[in-house]
Amino acid sequence: MIIDVNESQIRSLDQVRAILDGTHTLDFAPAASPGERCEWVAAVLRRFRYNQLKRPHRGLVLRYLRRFSGFSRAHMTRLVQRWTRGQRLAWVKGTPANAFARHYTDEDVFTLAQTEREYGRLSGPAMIVVLRRMYQVYNDERYERLQHLSASHLYNLRRSQAYRLHHTTYTKTRANPKGGAIAVRRAPVPENRPGFIRIDSVHQGNTEEHRGVYHINAVDCVTQWEVVATVPTLEREHMLPVLRDMIDQFPFRILGFHSDGGSEYINHEVAKMLKEQLIDFTRSRPRRCNDNALAESKNGNVVRRQFGYAYIPAEWAKQFNAFCVDLLNPFLNMHRPCLFGTEVPDPKKPGRTRRVHRPEDVMTPLEKLVSLPDASHFLREDITLDQLLEQARRQTDIEAACQVREARERLMGRVADQIRPRYADVWSYARSRSA
Repeated sequence: MIIDVNESQIRSLDQVRAILDGTHTLDFAPAASPGERCEWVAAVLRRFRYNQLKRPHRGLVLRYLRRFSGFSRAHMTRLVQRWTRGQRLAWVKGTPANAFARHYTDEDVFTLAQTEREYGRLSGPAMIVVLRRMYQVYNDERYERLQHLSASHLYNLRRSQAYRLHHTTYTKTRANPKGGAIAVRRAPVPENRPGFIRIDSVHQGNTEEHRGVYHINAVDCVTQWEVVATVPTLEREHMLPVLRDMIDQFPFRILGFHSDGGSEYINHEVAKMLKEQLIDFTRSRPRRCNDNALAESKNGNVVRRQFGYAYIPAEWAKQFNAFCVDLLNPFLNMHRPCLFGTEVPDPKKPGRTRRVHRPEDVMTPLEKLVSLPDASHFLREDITLDQLLEQARRQTDIEAACQVREARERLMGRVADQIRPRYADVWSYARSRSA
């Protein structure tokens, strides 16, 4: 609401402070024109003897002027500086006295816009050549002045209002022919149902010439059932078959697939594959680091502990993937205990809960799956709980861990034997320098 009031009775700083603190919805317009508002600003500065005020009081008066004059902070600063120098606060509108003479007319700008509309707006240097050729080669009188146009000033003319009036066109936003955005930005909501996996990639080092393998780590949100795979690259011809195989390794139906914003997951091929299997595709939200925290924690606690950080050549991806399928994944899900949190009321914050880890909550992913109500309802058609339990009883936990360790050491030793001669000279040089 804009009203006109008589504020000439406001003469003390206490009254100014009361108005600023108490009338948040009141807007004061002392005059309709900018010139009369400038005169009102000068009157207020004289009334409060602005030159004699201390710094905090000056700021109070400036807040008062900015609120009720409608001027910006920068313009109010300029007006006060002019008033303190004794100049008259008059509203000056029009071309400044020292303005540059205009060389290109509206007709030239229209000709330029029409030419660029036909050419599709080339780069500045290319368009300059077109303008010059139109006059020098084809003798078009409309380009007499434009032939001398520079590339830098061409961009200035493109920003002018006259150019935009003749060149800018607006069209409706066209829908993505492949179905719009890929995946939904939200966290998965499993609601104590298995089948909502979170997935992430782990790079196994590289050298100056070659890149190492990539480990793909997928973890179920509820049971922490984990499937690890290895690919030579993150290209789609390698990722799609491995992702299909990883989904088939889970004993229950996959209902949700959550990843970060990596292009190895966020592409139309992966989205099509998940859609065919009726799997909900979600991705992490910006500035929400906990959306994929479960997969990130498993990267360090499982993948890095198993394979470390050393360089593994990409040609070994098939052998490492077979190791994961045959030995590592069964060990992780049937013999390696995981911690599962329990929500309890927080005594320090009424109405809120906190997560605690009790001794009875430590169990393997298979045991967690069995403990879920109606767990068999989520299993695949050809898998039963008895089959999974029987597979887990074939080995003890120690035997399974020993088998995984021995197989991993043999595999890593073969990799080391292959790459050691390749870098023998580099290592000997490094040892000599350190000695």
